Amino acid sequence: MATDGSKNGNRSQLLYTTIFLILFFVCLNTQFNFFTFSSLKTYLISPSPAPPPLPLSTSHLIKKDETVEERLARARFAILEAGRMKRYKMPWRFNDRSFTPRGSVYRNPYAFHQSHIEMEKSFKVWAYKEGELPIFHGGPMNNIYSSEGQIMDEIESQKSRFLAQNPEEALVFFLPVSVVSIRHYLYRSHADYDRRIIQDVVTDYIGVLSHKYPYWNRSSGADHFFVSCHDWAPDVTATNPKLYEHFIRVLCNANSSEGFRPERDVSLPELNIPYEHLGPPLIGQPPENRSILAFFAGGNHGQVRKYLFEIWDGKDEEIQVFKYLPKTLNYSELMGRAKFCLCPSGWEVASPRIVESISSGCVPVIVSDHYVLPFSDVLDWSKFSVHVPVKKIPEIKKILEGVGIDEYIKMQKMVMKVQRHFIIHRPSRAYDLIDMVLHSVWLRRLNVKLS
Repeated sequence: MATDGSKNGNRSQLLYTTIFLILFFVCLNTQFNFFTFSSLKTYLISPSPAPPPLPLSTSHLIKKDETVEERLARARFAILEAGRMKRYKMPWRFNDRSFTPRGSVYRNPYAFHQSHIEMEKSFKVWAYKEGELPIFHGGPMNNIYSSEGQIMDEIESQKSRFLAQNPEEALVFFLPVSVVSIRHYLYRSHADYDRRIIQDVVTDYIGVLSHKYPYWNRSSGADHFFVSCHDWAPDVTATNPKLYEHFIRVLCNANSSEGFRPERDVSLPELNIPYEHLGPPLIGQPPENRSILAFFAGGNHGQVRKYLFEIWDGKDEEIQVFKYLPKTLNYSELMGRAKFCLCPSGWEVASPRIVESISSGCVPVIVSDHYVLPFSDVLDWSKFSVHVPVKKIPEIKKILEGVGIDEYIKMQKMVMKVQRHFIIHRPSRAYDLIDMVLHSVWLRRLNVKLS
């Protein structure tokens, strides 16, 4: 992964978030009280009383006299009920009726489906207008940080169906600041690693907003978020932990050992978008034509890749690992011919190869520790990927050979099934990558009760 620096540390495990199975409802007033429950079934043994049902003919509409918190309470109950009863309800009019999440690749497809219906009905984002280009209101649309710019542009475009027309109708508030742009325009040298410039810009921006508007102060930032794919983005909040305690960070660098909290933060897929495209090509051979056991090609960035190259670079014909791919070989073609695609961390935990492997129909092998995988609130990554802890890099071949042919075919089918969630459309479509990121933000907002 291209970046400005590396970090070393003890890494031991990969984390999955399960918001549908473990919800954190936070009542925000002058104190913050956390209530947790272990499962939908356990919680609903003695649930809170259901909000009164709307008349059948208007059950899909938002009541004008209904407060935001009443609306969210109704959404929470509907999601929990769908998950408990294991049934689908009639889709909301804006929902993509051609697709309904089904199968074991989803942790709870019924709850996910209902959550998406509720999001379509209620979710609105207000993007603050303050700030000027190039630091605000724009980010990279292509290159390794492009998911940041694409989502920023989608939120602020007039084409987004989630765009709030005024801040009073918003459920969440977006800070349109680009860490990538700050790094590019405000630093005199690439050798300057002082995070204070980035920290000061964002903190000062929040100061301006909190003095001008009531929204940050009334929630202590719990309904505010920003999006960044830069490795330094998690350090933005390090300067003032109290200020950012409840702020939602949408980050590619989703490292739980460095302060990423999955109940609050959102893991953003990292993807390298080529110019004049919206993502890697959707190519790949069927399982019977995939003759390469495992494939990886990439730069020697960070300790994980260094270890991978020490063990496997040029050492085995079935585990094809390259620091730099020879010009005679085609990167996309090799991914399309591989059964498994190695996705090692670079300087930080995330890797664009995860999206690339899914796009090519190749089962991703996550070679990383402490990485909170994208959309793991709703996706069961164990059904369509293999996790190899860093310490087990020497055992990669043994681990992959241990996956039987029937199991591999099931996993590869699941990879094809989740492709729709890792594709970018502009404007965004239901269940695509941008929509899934916003759904992750919706869940965090859903799990906060503002008094």
